[in-house]
Amino acid sequence: MKKLVFILSITLIMGACGNKKEQKENNSETTQLEGTISIDGSSTVFPITEAVAEEFRNVQPNVKVTIGVSGTGGGFQKFSRGETNLSNASRPIKDKEIAACKENNINYLELEVAYDGLAVLVNPKNTWVDSFTVEELKKIWEPAAQGKIMKWNQIRPEWPNEEIHLFGPGVASGTFDYFTEAIVGKSGSSRGDFTASEDDHVLVQGIAGDKFSLGFFGLAYYTENKDKLTLIGVHNGETVVKPTLETVRNGTYSPLSRPLFIYVNSTSVKSPEVIEFVNFYIDNAGKLSKDVGYIPLPAELYTKQKENLKAFVAKNK
Repeated sequence: MKKLVFILSITLIMGACGNKKEQKENNSETTQLEGTISIDGSSTVFPITEAVAEEFRNVQPNVKVTIGVSGTGGGFQKFSRGETNLSNASRPIKDKEIAACKENNINYLELEVAYDGLAVLVNPKNTWVDSFTVEELKKIWEPAAQGKIMKWNQIRPEWPNEEIHLFGPGVASGTFDYFTEAIVGKSGSSRGDFTASEDDHVLVQGIAGDKFSLGFFGLAYYTENKDKLTLIGVHNGETVVKPTLETVRNGTYSPLSRPLFIYVNSTSVKSPEVIEFVNFYIDNAGKLSKDVGYIPLPAELYTKQKENLKAFVAKNK
């Protein structure tokens, strides 16, 4: 009996040693890094970046990733001053932002990470709107509409003689820029008498609490709050289409589909934790963007982004 106990004890000790050895080997596969990565910008891109950061913490627990939400424009202001490592953007960088980066000797790399559709939304108690044309949306949102187009029946006579209460992203938002360019025809061109916020959750609450509301923001925030909102289709010139993974990917949800970006500061790629994070981002953006309600890029485009990053790192190290 004593001999059996001795053998079992030896077996357990050997097994424990083997487990420790295996854990050590697994941990050694990934070099553990330290540092802080600062990100700011688009509220639309935030859910993807947040999801990536959460997964990255499992791999690199000693790297702190902070993510602000000051809108695409606000993010680029900080980025151009060298205050952030990465910038989330729901539109390409503008000429004035490029100039600001150049003035401060900030070089950068633009990386596409996913596709998004802008959602047009009303309150669930709204029983009269089934779709909009682009012309109707322009009539509501163009600068000339301010103080003039105030009621639903001014859009279609059969709609109620009630005030339209508008909600939308703030003027620093890339979503605002994209919507106004796609619908009104000029980026930033909009009436000013609407409830604006850089926080999409504020817009969700506003629309959900007002029967006569109308608003727009990124599709992912509708996906998170579909029980509180009604998604409205837009006529693309041939038929009425609602934004979905498929209609955004195949381009039929037009003109309110767009790419989403992150921008990487050239000085940041001297830090190994930033390179590790951006590579991890590209590797996981496809799956995680879909998880939070966006549309992944084709696999070959993610491969291209990796190649661009590798060349950018080599150039700026």
